[in-house]
Parts: sequence; C-alpha cells; structure tokens
Amino acid sequence: MTMTLADLTDLTGLDVLDHLERQVTIPVVDGLQAQGDLIVIPYAFVEHSVSQQSYVRWQDVPAGGIELLRSAAGGNPHSLVADPGTCRFTNSLYDPTRLALGVIDTKAVAYLIHPEHGGTGIAPGRYVIRRQRERSTERRAWSANRMIAD
Repeated sequence: MTMTLADLTDLTGLDVLDHLERQVTIPVVDGLQAQGDLIVIPYAFVEHSVSQQSYVRWQDVPAGGIELLRSAAGGNPHSLVADPGTCRFTNSLYDPTRLALGVIDTKAVAYLIHPEHGGTGIAPGRYVIRRQRERSTERRAWSANRMIAD
C-alpha cells in the first residue's frame, strides 16, 4: 500500500508546513537516506563501528511516534512513526563519533516525519539513526566539527 503525506499526517496527528504537497507518495528506502540533519544508515554499514550496550532497552514505537531530534531553536522535530507492534527503538548504543541517536528495528515500513521536510519511509530492517555534522570554519581545534541543526 502506498502512503501519501496526507495519509501520514492524518494517521499520526503530526502536521507539516503548508508549502509541502500533501498528495505526494512517500518513498520507502531500504538504504542510506537523510531527512535534513537526520541520517538513516543500514545497521550492516556501521555494525563494526558501533556497539549496543549490554543493557539494551527497546521501546515500541507508537502510532503517535517518538521524537528523535528537535532543531536547535526548539521547533520542528524529526519524529519516527510506525504501526503499533512493528517497530522498536533504543538509544542504548555506543558510537565513538557521538553522532548516533539510536537504533531502530522494524518489521514493517516505518516513517520519519518533519514539518519542513515532509515524510520518508524506512523499509523493514535494522538502522542506526545519526545526526549530521559538518566541518567548522573556526580555527580552534576543539570546534573542528559542528552539528547540523535545521
């Protein structure tokens, strides 16, 4: 079944900005994808550079969603939504880059929704959710990288 942005907003109660076309079909991707400053990486791509902590606690993703990341100014959250019982999330993850927000494990299509970016679909599988960073133009060594916050 295809999901439109209108379907997703109706289903979740989360809204998007008016400039987005609500009748667009949301693509479902089984590989690397980005939504603004949030990056979805198949677990197999990074499994040797991250590790799940020994006390992993998974949380079921409710239909209303889980907020993964909010912009620096406090608005426009990236939310992960899924049908109940099909997707789980944990932030019990060690990532030496300190970019990982957590891991999702989904048996059915899950969706990211953001007020400015709309929606993207995540195919069944396991993925690491990371923030994006960029190289800073500042000369201080401790500030060589900075997080992106849309």
